[in-house]
Amino acid sequence: MLNQILAIDIGSSKISALIAQKNENDELKIIGAGIAKSNGLKKGVITNIDLASKSIKNALNDAKRVAGTNINSAIVSISGAYTKSINSNGIVNIPNKEITINEINRVMQTALYNANIPNEYEILHALPYNFKVDDQDNIEDPNGMNGGRLEVDVHIITTQKSNLLNLKKAVKSAGVKIKNIVLSGYASSIAVLNEDEKELGVGVIDMGAATSNIVIHIGNSIRYNDYLGVGSNHITNDLSMALHTPLSIAEKIKLEYGSLKNPKNEIIEIPVIGDENSTQEVSLEIVYNVIYARVEETLMILAKSIEKSGLKEQMGAGIVLTGGMSRLDGIRELAAAIFDNMPVRIAKPKKIEGMFKELDNPIFSTAIGLILYGAGKFTQYEIDSNKKLRHHIEELEKNEILQSTSENLSNLVENKPSEMQELTKLPEEEKEDMQKKFSKMFRWVTQLF
Repeated sequence: MLNQILAIDIGSSKISALIAQKNENDELKIIGAGIAKSNGLKKGVITNIDLASKSIKNALNDAKRVAGTNINSAIVSISGAYTKSINSNGIVNIPNKEITINEINRVMQTALYNANIPNEYEILHALPYNFKVDDQDNIEDPNGMNGGRLEVDVHIITTQKSNLLNLKKAVKSAGVKIKNIVLSGYASSIAVLNEDEKELGVGVIDMGAATSNIVIHIGNSIRYNDYLGVGSNHITNDLSMALHTPLSIAEKIKLEYGSLKNPKNEIIEIPVIGDENSTQEVSLEIVYNVIYARVEETLMILAKSIEKSGLKEQMGAGIVLTGGMSRLDGIRELAAAIFDNMPVRIAKPKKIEGMFKELDNPIFSTAIGLILYGAGKFTQYEIDSNKKLRHHIEELEKNEILQSTSENLSNLVENKPSEMQELTKLPEEEKEDMQKKFSKMFRWVTQLF
């Protein structure tokens, strides 16, 4: 029985499409991947629907050809830009004194109803962080318990309707049906956190090309999220201006000499912007100072966000850094100093069978997190972007398997037999060509930091 998961991570520098197969034992295997340069996006937000749609389609087509499948229903990431988060509370009576999934759904929907959500905003996630049965607080899972009253505290993440609508239009124009939309920071946290970190309390900071997203987990539940429109591209811009050299040269300098540790006592020769036939000599100490200043400022703003959350004292596991910018040499030590000597870990996404070597990299944390979300690795209960309750009850998983199978059968009907044969029986040498293409695209992506 087919149960495939398609994840599309829409980032500022790249679009990543991953396809995974889930077997009857809930084991995952990556069977396809594609990457395309992001066009029509700025700081994770759609600015040109047509260009963004073409980028999504390019990444998806490569992933489908590698996988030999025609899946078109996807779990899609959304940037933390233009999001608002609020906390709310819901209370319901339990007439028959036994709590079931229906009562849990009812109390969470009540919390949504009680929330003061602005008209121009749409719900992405409603995540419970505390259940209460009668007078008993801090209930981990109320399902099956007896009681006369059920209460819940939820963290609600919303985004601007216009932002969400533009994302949906771009994805739909690429021929993709949206199954779920997931906050990118939430997806990254699924990919990099272990159970101990979530239980102890931890902040996940995904530092990408143009954005940094932060999510704080306390007791296995998201309690806070924030967004900063700064990423590794800003380092490149700073170097270009400070050194009076083209952006392409500044990017190469960042990749080759970028470090937050003591600079080498060297002089390098670089082209001058506006007159690339002329060169100038620059000390690596200047390069170091420019990079250090930008990264220090970024981490200090993120530290203030953590202070603002009021949850810093509950973050026993400290900070987990992921995303492309987290690969910068020396960033862990600088972050530890700025975050008041909290523990800091640099994280790659969890390993999944079939992962290409190139995917074992912090820049793919969100994409891997989307796959895991689709496989049921989300919080225990959640109202998703479709305003439906997601949970870990076996019957729901069976329904999702049936739904996925139905979608794949529909695709078989919609495509001519010869076209399907071309997709599903792709020659081995062509699959190898596609994987080589992926590796080539990956080399380009790593140059974006």
